[in-house]
Amino acid sequence: MIVEPQTKAELEDALASFARKKVDVLAISGGDGTIRDVLTRGAPFFGEDWPRIIILPQGKTNALALDLGLPGKWSLTSALDAAQKAQTVVRRPLVVEQCDGDQRQRYGFIFGAGIFNAAIDAGQVAHRYGAFQSFAVGMTAVFGVLQALFGIGDSLFRRPAKMTIRLGAGGEELAHSGYGKRENRLLAGFSSLTTFPLGLRPFARMQHFAGINYFVLDAPLRRAVALFPSALFGADFPALKTLGFHRNSTDQFTIELEENFILDGESFPPGTYRVRPGSEMHFVVP
Repeated sequence: MIVEPQTKAELEDALASFARKKVDVLAISGGDGTIRDVLTRGAPFFGEDWPRIIILPQGKTNALALDLGLPGKWSLTSALDAAQKAQTVVRRPLVVEQCDGDQRQRYGFIFGAGIFNAAIDAGQVAHRYGAFQSFAVGMTAVFGVLQALFGIGDSLFRRPAKMTIRLGAGGEELAHSGYGKRENRLLAGFSSLTTFPLGLRPFARMQHFAGINYFVLDAPLRRAVALFPSALFGADFPALKTLGFHRNSTDQFTIELEENFILDGESFPPGTYRVRPGSEMHFVVP
């Protein structure tokens, strides 16, 4: 059964049909945004009982495919052979639920706030010039660090965003270094993935994994920004915490935002959101 939906309504109808027919394997051809939309639109129909999922990486960014260790040109035939042999790994997406509105729950793997918004805009520019995947990520990262270090005026890469982050079921507010306004953070990134493009390892040296890793930087201090690339590649220095870096793991969090947030490459409106790990999903791997 093959469908090529052109709208989200058509996608929803197709997924509802697949769920009624109790398909054993669901193959998704696309990038991270397509996967986010499929999981979001399919969740009301599949609930906790998703079929095995095949990802055929075809998008501008394929962070999930990279985390799964999928080859860049994986054919449907090869993927179905792997599915026959029950070669799967388990991943749990982030479930993003709005606390102060009526948006549907959204499913994704990388949640970002603060300068993630500027990074997505820079990434779109990179795409227009033909840069995709790791090269686009690298271009955006280099441009962002240079802007944060040497940008003048009102550079978006030096502008903290107002947000409040509360961790765990108890809702304890994430500590603040005191640099800049206490209600501001420069960036906040959360993910249930561990492998990223270019060999980035922002969640390296974690002592335990509670379901959602996070990486937060309070303010655009020049010394902190200078250490930022090393921290993204897994380096750990005693100075990081004192400079306003926060890197750890939580089982859930609530975030209050006055600016948009990014979920798997797409921007969504501000508000108060509760984020938790979703149910286990079995992804087919080589």
